[in-house]
Amino acid sequence: MVPHHFMSIKQFFVLFFLSGMKKVLVTGGTGLVGNALKIAINETSPENEWVFVGSRDADLTNEEATKALFDLVKPTHVVHLAAMVGGLFHNMNNNLDFLRKNLQINDNVLQSAYEHGCLKVISCLSTCIFPDKTTYPIDETMVHNGPPHPSNYGYSYAKRLIDVQNRAYHEKYGCIFTSVIPCNIFGPHDNYKPEVSHVIPGMINRMYKLIHENADIQEKEKMFVVYGSGKPLRQFIYSLDMARLLIWAVDCYKSIDPLILSVDEENEVTILEAAEAVAKAFDFKGKLICDTSKADGQYKKTASNRKLRSLLPNFQFTSFQDAINDSVKWFIENMKNARV
Repeated sequence: MVPHHFMSIKQFFVLFFLSGMKKVLVTGGTGLVGNALKIAINETSPENEWVFVGSRDADLTNEEATKALFDLVKPTHVVHLAAMVGGLFHNMNNNLDFLRKNLQINDNVLQSAYEHGCLKVISCLSTCIFPDKTTYPIDETMVHNGPPHPSNYGYSYAKRLIDVQNRAYHEKYGCIFTSVIPCNIFGPHDNYKPEVSHVIPGMINRMYKLIHENADIQEKEKMFVVYGSGKPLRQFIYSLDMARLLIWAVDCYKSIDPLILSVDEENEVTILEAAEAVAKAFDFKGKLICDTSKADGQYKKTASNRKLRSLLPNFQFTSFQDAINDSVKWFIENMKNARV
């Protein structure tokens, strides 16, 4: 008898076309984007079944554990968010770990998805994978045009190889394995731990502590330190916007070629402007100063969302300040349960 997972492609096609239902496995589903998906699903995709798993459910660096997860869930679609992630300084100090663990996770997830006949896999990459030395704006055709920034080469090369694997699975087996490339994501349920956080959750956590510690010092006399010169430019996407775009991609995006999910180029802000938005959300009365002894990282990663706009010309992104306000409000209300 042929093993079940070699029969599943036909079985799932029949299931999909007869019922119109999807069973979507979300790896890394307990984090920032996974929690945003849970909210967005209620808006746009309540008819499908979504299964969210985190590291406690399965160690995706382990091949057998990954296969067991797929055997249990039997997904028709996968949104692959699971990864070892971290901010600038965490990447700089752990490039080998970022490379090895993400290679293991990605290979196990994609192979298990193939063996179980999944109709589509959408993996989440990052704009930091693009070449350090390049022209701007960057677009989907430029992923492999040169080395990434040396600060995060381990993570970047592991993520780039997902694109290579997607093409290889499609070439050999016809799989619709694809990827999205978001700009910097932030929002509720982020990781606020100082040693691993990205820039905005790191600022939110530090700003909260600055305001609430040393109560004997007047707030207007306190100084919030922005790491680096404050000059680097970044595009930021609110996690709920990212979630809505992912749901659309599950339903509608049919190419194996990567798709950049980013706000428009004119919405790019400096790190100092991001800090000012966080300060405004907290109604912080003190001063902001830049510590130029800290590394800046890559100066800019300006991404073009022209391809996305050609497919979704009327998509409305949440304004940066409104998204920051919502993120700060969530952190204040949920600090006891936040990853700090």
